[in-house]
Amino acid sequence: MELFAEKKTDDKTLPLAVRMRPTCLDEFSGQGHLLGKGKLLRRAIEADRLSSVILYGPPGTGKTSLAWCIANITKSYYVAINATTSNVEELRKVIAQAKLKLANTAQKTILFIDEIHRFNKAQQDVLLPDVEDGNPILIGATVHNPFFSLASPLLSRSLVCELKPLKDNEIQQILQHALEDKEKGLGNFKVKADKKALSFLSKMCAGDARRALNALEIGVLTTPQSKDGSINFTLEVASESIQKKAILYDKDEDAHYDTASAFIKSMRGSDPDSALYWMAKMLSAGEDPRFIARRICILAAEDVGNADPLALVLANAALQIAEFIGMPEARIPLAQAVIYVSCAPKSNASYLAIEKAYQDIENKKAQEVPEHLKDGTLDAETLGHGKGYKYIHDYPGHYVKQKYTRRKVRYYEPTNMGYEAKIKQRLDKLRKE
Repeated sequence: MELFAEKKTDDKTLPLAVRMRPTCLDEFSGQGHLLGKGKLLRRAIEADRLSSVILYGPPGTGKTSLAWCIANITKSYYVAINATTSNVEELRKVIAQAKLKLANTAQKTILFIDEIHRFNKAQQDVLLPDVEDGNPILIGATVHNPFFSLASPLLSRSLVCELKPLKDNEIQQILQHALEDKEKGLGNFKVKADKKALSFLSKMCAGDARRALNALEIGVLTTPQSKDGSINFTLEVASESIQKKAILYDKDEDAHYDTASAFIKSMRGSDPDSALYWMAKMLSAGEDPRFIARRICILAAEDVGNADPLALVLANAALQIAEFIGMPEARIPLAQAVIYVSCAPKSNASYLAIEKAYQDIENKKAQEVPEHLKDGTLDAETLGHGKGYKYIHDYPGHYVKQKYTRRKVRYYEPTNMGYEAKIKQRLDKLRKE
């Protein structure tokens, strides 16, 4: 008698996200870096040469679906357990059954362990001998980095694959497919889905296809039919389904550019409160925090500049931290950078200086490098390169007057704002000398 019954994805009592699981790799959305044509994991699956695999990545990126898909493609028996509720006794029963099934029917068993990082070392050690023999074939899933959460012996026997959050367009494809599929999806309902509603769901689920499908299903099943029997899945319904306020902010329309413009101008205008409001609006609407961080970096250089050089340092730190930790925590270093840059003294002297230099390059004849500034390491005596160059550290005050361009240029005009006032004072003195 079998320990587990195989799952059926066409059972209408199952959640939509379960019913819509792909049965072949061509139906799988996203993860092209692992499952694209010619990629290692895809080749191993199609050749039925897969050994132990550890899949890690955020929720809803397809770890469970991929395991189910692999079992279907390789015609393996599929057993799924959760590490939070399982134990060594259950593992041993599954392994014994896998051996019996292979001996009697020549059918391999795929053992899918969700949240495998929850297993302690002893539980992981139970898997080692049989996983190494290839029966059962282990597919572990975790949201944690396995190199920190799993034992080294298990990792050494496994192919470790990182799944990425799904892109907005990939989730929209999944939602559209669910609406059209009459066998497993919602195709038998006369659903009129607003494009903005599907776009909103794809943004708000933050790369989590399961969350998007759950929201779509509850929205369709709980919305009353209109007189013609159709169900209108509107932006308002989508907002209620995912319990997230719909904010007017479309990346392809004016609201995106208007909000970003207001954000930048608020920082430039030294109004941290308004800048924080517009940033919160963008983040709440699903904007990529890296887009926001890049805007802060540009403004720190263009509008603060040397009036407070630390502004650019802090903005760059916020960008790197935002990429490292992701949302929702990324909002905190971003907020710190926004406040600092907004409150910093302002100067666009650096921006104006490079603009003037570019105009000279475009409109005037390009200057040759003066002989005394050329590289003097090769053929210096023959060509005269570097001859007459004055090394500043050999002079009092570590400064000596000499020409650095053949034609005199002047682009940078420091202001009296913040730290730039000190730069101006020193530069004025040197220029007079």
